[in-house]
Amino acid sequence: MEGKQRVSSASQFFLWFGASISLAEIMTGALIAPLGFEEGMKAIIIGHLIGATILFLAAWMSATTRYGALQATRISFGSVGSYGFTALNLTQLLGWGSVMIATGTTALNGISKQLFGFDNQWAWAIGVVAILLIWVALGLEKISKLNVVAVSLLCLFTLVLARVIFSSGAPMFNESLEPIAFSTAVEVSAVMALSFLPLIGDYTSQLKNPKTGTVVSVLGYSLGSTFMFTIGLGGSLFVGSSDISAIMLASGLGLMALVIVFFSTIITTFIDSYSSGINMQNFFPKVNAKVVSFIFTIIALFVAMLATIDAYESFLYFIGSIFSPLYGILFAEFYVLRRRTIEGRRFVWPTMLLWVAGLVLYQLTLDMDVPLGHAIWILIICFIARIVMEPFMRGNKK
Repeated sequence: MEGKQRVSSASQFFLWFGASISLAEIMTGALIAPLGFEEGMKAIIIGHLIGATILFLAAWMSATTRYGALQATRISFGSVGSYGFTALNLTQLLGWGSVMIATGTTALNGISKQLFGFDNQWAWAIGVVAILLIWVALGLEKISKLNVVAVSLLCLFTLVLARVIFSSGAPMFNESLEPIAFSTAVEVSAVMALSFLPLIGDYTSQLKNPKTGTVVSVLGYSLGSTFMFTIGLGGSLFVGSSDISAIMLASGLGLMALVIVFFSTIITTFIDSYSSGINMQNFFPKVNAKVVSFIFTIIALFVAMLATIDAYESFLYFIGSIFSPLYGILFAEFYVLRRRTIEGRRFVWPTMLLWVAGLVLYQLTLDMDVPLGHAIWILIICFIARIVMEPFMRGNKK
């Protein structure tokens, strides 16, 4: 959308911190509440350390090569292979955009119904999408200052929300919540970061200062996400439910809760809308990315209002199964085998088969209790396997 190397490091910190100030992060943190506060925090911190490490490695590739996130997958899978991952990522983006609009407008409607007697989720959805379309029209560079203001306000409000929750004398364990294994809690914490793997490169590829910008982007997201997971964990223990509306209403913040939900929904969904346009350019380099983002946002609105979000946890596993083997292979090629070019390869079937094997292994082992979660081990297995395969792949240029 904008030219390369225009985006400042400071604006990226606020963009990615703002991306983490979302209902999705609170909702996922709430899923961890059955572990209790102490064990839940351990899982959150371990998961975020894993996620931040992987996110940095992906962001650094795009920052140094100036390739967009999905464009960089051509290094390992060729141009045709990258089209498949672009299609999968567009599906993921649409899923996230819809989830954010659905959860945001459900919470907005629940809060406004209690505060003002206003009950119309479609009206809230249209209002959120209208602001989103304005942000898309302005573009990443022009909204940077506006984003800093919005994120600063959100940070202030969520600090107040955190104070309310953690000064409430909330119970530290609630047996009514659905049980979750420690390894699963680590997994969902890490996978939230993995969901940004095919997005963050679209932004770090445009940085003025690649090194500083990459570090602060990952730091901004990781700090904000850990904070929001903690609010979800504490809030769920406070109200005895993982329902976002119940957590926000129980905080007693009233209008402030409404503002938190409204702007967090816009800021987070904007990232998905923006990246949809960048991703589509991997198929059609001359396509108008803003037009694609407009269409994407409208489709996400209708999906959000017509679908359910009951399969949210399964959606997170879907993300992990796609991107953990993909980036294990890509990291091996970029950081160990030192492959940098995206030219000259159309389809690399050995790496594609390895990715399929990693995806299948992830899905087959989901019911197993794996230390530190599945994502990191599948990534490591595919990373090692790709290096081992190298002598057998030399000369494959098709």
